[in-house]
Amino acid sequence: MVLLLAVAVTLVGIALVGYAGSLRSKNMSEEERRKAIKDFALKKGLLIALFAGVMSACFSLGLSAGIPIKEAVIATGAKEIFAQNPVTLLVTIGGFFTNLVYCLYMNKKNKTGGEIGKTSKPVLINNLLFCALAGLLWYSQFFGLGMGQSFFEPNSVMMAFSWSILMSLNVVFSNVWGIILKEWKGAGKKAVMFLAFGMAVLIFSLIIPNLF
Repeated sequence: MVLLLAVAVTLVGIALVGYAGSLRSKNMSEEERRKAIKDFALKKGLLIALFAGVMSACFSLGLSAGIPIKEAVIATGAKEIFAQNPVTLLVTIGGFFTNLVYCLYMNKKNKTGGEIGKTSKPVLINNLLFCALAGLLWYSQFFGLGMGQSFFEPNSVMMAFSWSILMSLNVVFSNVWGIILKEWKGAGKKAVMFLAFGMAVLIFSLIIPNLF
């Protein structure tokens, strides 16, 4: 029950943040909206977001299915705090090949593969460095997840809720960066108020399992 309550509060927080986003969108003109998102399509966006959410849950299931690997790694003498890393590597390999094939397909479809060779060296190096940084930061979240899980009891509520904690913090920090980068400039007080309230609810959801 505690786990379901925590997840329910998390969903409320996400809904509030989503509503804040819709309010921000309403305050933008059609021209501004399409300038911000060239391929703006609400229905398509919602379907993709739903599909991404389901696939994200599958990622978590993949990590859970890799527990025997984690236990085998610990049995060989590895520290428990790092034992999740081999599982993460195996789960993300599939994602790597999926992204690789899709990127190659889009390059071929749009005939943009040749642009890499035409790009100036400083721009190419800059893009590669930021690409590597994005990958490192993205991968680091799963290292942090595994390290954090090592402090929880195997069958505890917090262990089961850990994936929701990670996803909630993703939403919170992505919007914090959005505020810093002035993405919410001109969104209106109501939109910012709902955003702040939604983020507060998400942060509160993280401690619910420890309150009962």
